[in-house]
Amino acid sequence: MPCLNCGIVLNIAKQKKLKLMAIAVGAKAPSFKLVNTDRKEISLEDFKGKTLVIQFFPAAFTGVCTEQLCNSRDELSFYNDIGAAVVGISVDMPFSLKEFKEKNNINYDLLSDFNKVTIHEYEMYHCNFALGMRGVAKRGVIVIGADGNVAYAEETANPGVQVNFAALKQALQKIK
Repeated sequence: MPCLNCGIVLNIAKQKKLKLMAIAVGAKAPSFKLVNTDRKEISLEDFKGKTLVIQFFPAAFTGVCTEQLCNSRDELSFYNDIGAAVVGISVDMPFSLKEFKEKNNINYDLLSDFNKVTIHEYEMYHCNFALGMRGVAKRGVIVIGADGNVAYAEETANPGVQVNFAALKQALQKIK
């Protein structure tokens, strides 16, 4: 059965000739409450007054996703130096994310959006990932400023393409 939400969104986008993108810069960041790898609830409120970098990724244990999250791991001192926190969000179960985090020495929270609410609210829902699989997170990054608004948003059109870390760093330098 086709994804009804995706079908509706795609039909509207075609009719209005819209480009499907991540949530708009300047928009109020949608609230979320997700479970981390220790099964602890983490919410957007936990980062109130701070800059938050959210790395959305389709699936743990895949090549490009591992590269994306390990890049953030390796650059965590940059984020810390400018006062930004980092989290990763996928639809993987917290148990899988825990194994992935441990295997790759990820040094920030990975959050499970197993019910796919947050990826919808941040417009990071992938309608047709690969092999007919639907309903994973798109690859992208959202920066939420200390004011609670989206300060930077990027999604890759192709999940096999990495996010632009240079553009992300440049954007963070401007808002720090």
